[in-house]
Amino acid sequence: MSDFSIRPFAAGDLERVQDIAELAWKPIFDSFRKQLGKEILNQTRPLAEKDKRHQLASWVENHPDKIIVAVDRNQKIIGFATWYLDEVRKVGIINNNAVDKTSGYKGVGQALYAELFRIFQEAGMTLAQVTTGLDEGHAPARRAYQRAGFGEAKLESVTYYKKL
Repeated sequence: MSDFSIRPFAAGDLERVQDIAELAWKPIFDSFRKQLGKEILNQTRPLAEKDKRHQLASWVENHPDKIIVAVDRNQKIIGFATWYLDEVRKVGIINNNAVDKTSGYKGVGQALYAELFRIFQEAGMTLAQVTTGLDEGHAPARRAYQRAGFGEAKLESVTYYKKL
């Protein structure tokens, strides 16, 4: 038995989830800044790091039943995942998710994905989907998704910018 468990999101969880997201997305935004430069990053993502906090607040407001959290034995949140279901295509889609790497726990992301796979199957989904970046900041996420079994099929893309 692990020293952490997965539970539904509860009132009062948002700030801790936002803190984890902000910490987890810092290397991603650093990577974006390195690739795009400050000017393009500021224009395309003016709120940058704060944008993730806003996204999660909006998600919780609109879909409080579509977020799970991992908690340690003291009930401190150490990870989270949001998702939605495309019932027409029968696809369960993993959205924002992150783990507090400073917590010292191993396997939290994999436990979150396993729980989402269970939720998806229970809801009649036949496919799970996740989208991530190809930049260095997203490398840990790509490794985690591959460990969870993603990668049988994938589409790669690139976004180009040109100053006018």
